[in-house]
Amino acid sequence: MNTELDFRLDDLVPADADSEYAEQQFWSGDLTVLTEYHTTPHGSHSYVVAHDGSVTWGVPGEPQVAAIKVARDLSLSTFTMETAYHATIPFAQNWLIKRGCPPDQIAEVGAEFSTPADDLTVRIEAQIRESGARYEVIESHTSDYDPCEAWTLTRDGEAVQAPIRLFLEEGNSYIPTYTLREGAFIDEEAALRWLDDRSTPLPQPPERLGEAASLRTRAALARSVGSSEIPRTASGAHQSATTAPVQRPVQGRPL
Repeated sequence: MNTELDFRLDDLVPADADSEYAEQQFWSGDLTVLTEYHTTPHGSHSYVVAHDGSVTWGVPGEPQVAAIKVARDLSLSTFTMETAYHATIPFAQNWLIKRGCPPDQIAEVGAEFSTPADDLTVRIEAQIRESGARYEVIESHTSDYDPCEAWTLTRDGEAVQAPIRLFLEEGNSYIPTYTLREGAFIDEEAALRWLDDRSTPLPQPPERLGEAASLRTRAALARSVGSSEIPRTASGAHQSATTAPVQRPVQGRPL
């Protein structure tokens, strides 16, 4: 993937004032493409997620990830451009998907960039990316200093309990990985208090606690079923000399 941004607007003019303004706010040298998709064969639409390095020199805390959609009318030699800034990549991807980008085409970020540190991060990213209009963004903040982090405070339209959801992304300054976690709060004030204090773990969503309990229950049942399959000798009974001894599972580290 080419990390330099090319809007492919040669010989095209803005179709309206908003598109002209959107084009003028970008300088290609500031933007690093993270993931992109261009329709074929005529390239009528482009969907781009890019990091805007110029934001780091602006107002502290401002979102740095730009989502950009370009639609070209080749018959009229015009284009329209829409843009939005987000604190993290999944919310930028979600914005583009809601505007017609095929989800599979924008999901993969270039391997040369920071990567998810664990499976939970991957699952939460997919949850945001594919959420449609589920999350209403209330506020966000991005920090370039150690610890590097970006958070997005949202209202979850599908949550029955604790509808305020905080998505916290934390980077590792020593290796190029990051984690993303979801916290659940009863209201915005509780979430902001946690962000200011952080003396307690990030409260997990109630539905995820239920999933964890279900996994523990299934694991316990599996262990119970496994042990019940081992034949038992009745008390006082004599084992036949021709009966082979029962092999029990060996616990320990596999070789």
